[in-house]
Amino acid sequence: MATVEFTEMSLVKPSHQPFSTDHTLSLSHLDNDTNLHVTFRYLRVYSPSAAAGDNLPSSVVPGALAATLVHYYPLAGTLRRRSADGDDRLELHCRSSDGVPLITASVNCTLESVEYLDGSDPDFEEKLVPEPTREDGMLNPCVLQVTSFRCGGGGLGAAIHHALCDGLGASLFFNAMAEIARGSGRISVDPVWDRERLLGPRDTPYVGAPVRDFLSLDKGFDPYGQAIGPVVRECFVVNNKSLDRFKALLLEKSGQSFTTFEALGAFIWRTKVRSAKIPADETVKFVYSINIRKLMNPPLSKGYWGNGCVPMYARIRAGELMDQPIWRIAELIKQSKSNASDEYVHSFIDFHELHHKDGINAGKEVSGFTDWRHLGHSAVDFGWGGPVKVLPLSNKLLGGMEPCFFLPCSGKGKKDDGFEVLVNLREAAMPMFKEEMEKFCNGEFVFP
Repeated sequence: MATVEFTEMSLVKPSHQPFSTDHTLSLSHLDNDTNLHVTFRYLRVYSPSAAAGDNLPSSVVPGALAATLVHYYPLAGTLRRRSADGDDRLELHCRSSDGVPLITASVNCTLESVEYLDGSDPDFEEKLVPEPTREDGMLNPCVLQVTSFRCGGGGLGAAIHHALCDGLGASLFFNAMAEIARGSGRISVDPVWDRERLLGPRDTPYVGAPVRDFLSLDKGFDPYGQAIGPVVRECFVVNNKSLDRFKALLLEKSGQSFTTFEALGAFIWRTKVRSAKIPADETVKFVYSINIRKLMNPPLSKGYWGNGCVPMYARIRAGELMDQPIWRIAELIKQSKSNASDEYVHSFIDFHELHHKDGINAGKEVSGFTDWRHLGHSAVDFGWGGPVKVLPLSNKLLGGMEPCFFLPCSGKGKKDDGFEVLVNLREAAMPMFKEEMEKFCNGEFVFP
């Protein structure tokens, strides 16, 4: 049985002080979306590499982290709520004494013996990533853990408060660390802060896009405190052959071509709702984040590492979701993208400026979808190759508790024939969902 032994916890500070005076940094209105006021946890797993020699994760990460924090020192800061006029939005306090907690651990087994964490024990996976409390996540918005396996491989677990960055922003940080670990004298992309100016409200806030159509105001509603019972996760490998067949059927029936995200998202959304037995008259929502960095006018800098996405929604009654042909559901997701514009972004920001004290939320039965295949998570190379596994462990995302992740295909020696889908779902619904998803992955989908 695999066991984890925690050996040390140290505070890693910038290798040299990046500022002379303690100060406070303002966050953007996107950072202050209350749906993002959670700590996001995920894991990268690295197999042993002869090219790395003795440069194991535990010996490389501390120095690389210290050097990178010179550029990304806000990750060592402390999140606090503003006190002026009862404003509960967050800001970041940065002091010269700050650092990032780094936990060092070891495991009494090899990666091969736990199948490179493909289908391994979820309780074991959880121990490879820090899990700060809500309060600790504010005091230390970034906590890392390096775990060494007997084979020479290792895991790099991260717990980062979502108010500081999104997935792409975190990838910029980790890729900077990896560059330094590989011996680079400087990082290739300089980080950009300036969040309040770049993503602040207009002088006269105005909601001109259909943001209010999808969001509710209910100060007493906690989207991450819903009583849906235990949530479990399952990972599925979707091969290209099955996916191509499904998309071809959609094209044949509808005359429209759909992206992988639209087509597979429609199937998973409907199967999740059916498996959970959501009442027919309940409104269900499909939500995903869209990258606004190039959508903005002017575009955000390449080095902008704050939250640079806004949520987009499709909604329908659960009964209609079941009754409509599947291509209609894919079409609904496709149509939701038409809202994506510079005006939608500014309207979303202005809506939060006008109503940030009013309990903005997307309601119940929200299914979040996020695509990690092209965010650079699987390209973070510290000198021993990219990770063989990238595993998100959080289930509080985008205002719902059952997110779905599209992930790059991982695992030692796996062919690049498709990708992985990690699904979080209430435990009572998972058996039925798993059965339907396995049929899909085996190419047994029967078009209604």
